[in-house]
Amino acid sequence: MFDFLDLDRYDLFGAFLTTIELTVYSALGSLVWGTALAAMRVSPVPIMRAFATVYVHVFRNTPLTLLIVFCSLGLNQTLGMELWTDGESEPLGFRLAVLGFIVYTATFVAEALRSGINTVPVGQAEAARAIGLTFSQVLGLIVLPQAFRTAVAPLTNVLIALIKNTTVAAAIGVAEAALLMRTMIENEAELVPIAVLFAVGFMVLTLPTGLVLGWVAKRVAVKR
Repeated sequence: MFDFLDLDRYDLFGAFLTTIELTVYSALGSLVWGTALAAMRVSPVPIMRAFATVYVHVFRNTPLTLLIVFCSLGLNQTLGMELWTDGESEPLGFRLAVLGFIVYTATFVAEALRSGINTVPVGQAEAARAIGLTFSQVLGLIVLPQAFRTAVAPLTNVLIALIKNTTVAAAIGVAEAALLMRTMIENEAELVPIAVLFAVGFMVLTLPTGLVLGWVAKRVAVKR
């Protein structure tokens, strides 16, 4: 059944390793930028709230493929941007894909965290302000720690979606799993077995992630 699987010709493990690397870098960047967006969404400064609201609504409703292609054609080929280049540890297409995933996924992280922030009793923030804490201190010391614990489950869904969304990076030639699958299908003409193989590969990545983080969500859930 798997006569087509020539590991000397097709770097299957390398392709899935690239998928994992895309996920890890994009997840970390999305968590940082998404947290900043969530903070701006609840900020007392109107211009910051407006910026974050517009950003989330615009990029969350923009097709991911369009963002990835824009990063390649618009930022790189048209504007000449190459992002970070020190050491050239990763190919340019990989870095552009990570940027696109961060821009897109951070919007879902921000909304998940904002829903977590809304579960924190208002009285806690009011009590903190009453003893002289600033907005940043209230957010960082009281609200966000509880919001993160509440948002583990929705953030898990965002991470699983990100793992599957990494296949879009094939649109700009990043050598991840989806690009290798397309190459193998074109060369070997074995559609069903190859599709099953890669579907199982993605299940190996997503199912344990969901199970482990689901367990974490139950362990850290805020008891109210």
